[in-house]
Amino acid sequence: MSQARLVVDPAFAVGETDPRLYGSFVEHLGRCVYTGIHEPGHPTADEHGFRGDVAELVTELGVPILRYPGGNFVSGYHWEDGVGPKELRPTRLDLAWRSVETNAVGTDEFCAWSRRVGAEPMLAVNLGTRGPEAAANLVEYCNHPGGTYWSDRRRANGVAGPHAVKVWCLGNELDGPWQLGHKTAEEYARLAARTAQAMRLVDPDIELVACGSSDARMPTFPEWDATVLEHCYEQVDYLSLHSYSQERNADRASFLACATELDGYLDAAIATADYVRAKGRHGKRMNFAFDEWNVWYTQNAPVERGWEQAPRMLEDQYTVVDAVVVGSMLISLLRHADRVRIACLAQLVNAIGAIRTEPAGPAWRQTIFHPFALTSRYGRGLVLRPMITSPRYETTEFGEVPVLDAVAIRDEDGIVVFAINRDQHAALQLTVEVRAIPGLSRATHTYVGGGDPRAANTEADPARVLPRTGESTAVDGGALTIALPPLSWNLVRIT
Repeated sequence: MSQARLVVDPAFAVGETDPRLYGSFVEHLGRCVYTGIHEPGHPTADEHGFRGDVAELVTELGVPILRYPGGNFVSGYHWEDGVGPKELRPTRLDLAWRSVETNAVGTDEFCAWSRRVGAEPMLAVNLGTRGPEAAANLVEYCNHPGGTYWSDRRRANGVAGPHAVKVWCLGNELDGPWQLGHKTAEEYARLAARTAQAMRLVDPDIELVACGSSDARMPTFPEWDATVLEHCYEQVDYLSLHSYSQERNADRASFLACATELDGYLDAAIATADYVRAKGRHGKRMNFAFDEWNVWYTQNAPVERGWEQAPRMLEDQYTVVDAVVVGSMLISLLRHADRVRIACLAQLVNAIGAIRTEPAGPAWRQTIFHPFALTSRYGRGLVLRPMITSPRYETTEFGEVPVLDAVAIRDEDGIVVFAINRDQHAALQLTVEVRAIPGLSRATHTYVGGGDPRAANTEADPARVLPRTGESTAVDGGALTIALPPLSWNLVRIT
C-alpha cells in the first residue's frame, strides 16, 4: 500500500470559510425549475406548487445561497414578465436554451421558496439585452419597503415586506460569444459600472458581482478580468468566475486531477485582481464569486430540437468518479477560502443537478450530492493549509500530480480533513499528524468510493452510492493512520 503524510498546524491558516461557499444555482434551463423544484399537482407539492420532496433534499444539501434566474437565460430575460397575476404573465421564447418559458415561476415565487429552504436568494440582472434602468427597477421591486411605483407593485402582488436581496450579479458570461448580448470587455465594464451605480442609488447596502471570465480556457482570460476591474473596481464587491470539468478521451487519470487546473485558474484570477488593485491604488481587496462550477458532460447538450416547455436537457447521470472530482473541486475552493467567498454548484436539480426528479414521480440524490452535503456540513471554520507528502503519478493533461489531495478545517470540535485518493486501483495509507493541536484523541472516517467507479444513483436504484463509514481510529502520539480506499473522497473528523 502506498503511503502519504499530512501535517496539520493551526499556524498555517488560509482564512475563515464563508458559508456562502456552499451555494447552488437555479436557472430556467431544462427541468431545473419546472418539474424540478416546482410541480403543482405533484403528490408532495405545497400550496405554492413547489415539490416537498425536493425541498427536503435541498435543505439536506445545505445550500445557504441560491443564484437565480441564470445563467444564459438571464441575458434575454424581462423580470417584469415573472411578477403579478400568473394568468396575465406572458409566455415567451427563451432564446438561450431554445425553450418556451411560461413565467409561472418568477422573482416573488423564487425568493419566497429560497427562504423556505433556508437559502438567501442571489439575483442576476440582464445586461445582455437590457441595462441600468431595468436593473434598478428590480432592486426597487425587491428591496424598497413601499411608497414607490415598483415597491407598491410588489405589495399589490401580495408581498408586503421587501425580499431584502443582498447579492446581485451584473449579468452572466458576457465574455462568451454564445451569450445573447455578448460584449467586449470595455463595453461590458462600462455598462456594469453604470448599472452598479444605479442599483446602489436604490439600495446602497447591496453587494455586486461583476462578470469575470467564464472559463480558464477562454482566449480572453485574464485580459478580460483585468479590463473589467480597471473600469469598475470600486463599484463591485466580487468578480465572478465559472468552471466546468469533464472526462475527455477516456482519460480518467487527468480528470481526477482537474482540480490542479482549477487551482491555477484561481491563482491567476487572484493575481490579476491584485495587479489591478496595485495599479489603481485601490484600498480594498477584490474577492470572488465562483458562481458556476460542476462536472458537465457538454457533449450531451442537444444541438437541434423544436421549441418545448421544460425540455429534458443536460440531465447528466453522475458516477462515483464524478463525485470524487466534485469533492476535489470543493477542496480547491476551500484552499482559496480567503478570496473565494461565494460559490454556486451548477445546478441544483435535473440540469447537471445534484438532485434528480421525475414528473409526478420520485426525487433522488445524485452521487455528487454526498461529498457536497458533507463538505457543507463539516467544512465550516478556519481553513488550514497542511503540508502534504504524497506519491505522484503522471497525467496526459497536467503532467505529474500527487495521488493525495487534501485540505484541513479547524472547527470548535477539532480538525476536519477532506482528502482525495486519486489512485484508481490501490488504497492509500494516510498518516495525519496533529501534534500542534493538543487534546485530540479519536478520528472517524466517512468516504465515497472504493467500489465500482461507474456506479450511479438512478430512479430504480437511488441508494446504490452512499457515504460509507470507515474504521474509527485513535490518535496516538499526536498522529493517526487511516486507509483511504482507491478512487475515493474522504472525510476524517478528528475530535
